Amino acid sequence: MSSRNPFNKLTKDISPKRRAGIEARKIELREEMELNELRRAIGVSQEVLAEQLNVLQPAIAKLERRTDIRISSLRKMIEAMGGSLEIKAHFPQGDVTITNFTEVIGQ
Repeated sequence: MSSRNPFNKLTKDISPKRRAGIEARKIELREEMELNELRRAIGVSQEVLAEQLNVLQPAIAKLERRTDIRISSLRKMIEAMGGSLEIKAHFPQGDVTITNFTEVIGQ
C-alpha cells in the first residue's frame, strides 16, 4: 500500500490564519524573482529569448547571472518576455517612478 495522500487531504486542516500567511508569502515570492526564475516562470526558454533578442543562448545565460546589468539590456529582456520595465524608488513618504529611464517610442 502507498503512503501517499492527495494534496487537498494534506492541506484540509490548515487554519484560515495560516492559509492567509501562505497566500501572503506566495505573493511576496512572486514579487521578487531573479531573471532566470522569471523567465522559467513565464515559460520562456533561453533559446527562445536569445532568438527574440538576436543573440546566442550563452549571452542570455550570462545576463541572467550578472549582478550588474545595463538598464537598456534589462528592458530589452523584459520586453522580449512580454513585459515592461518600470523603475521605482521607495521612500517612507511614498514610491516614485523614475522616468528618465523610460524609452521614448520610435527611438
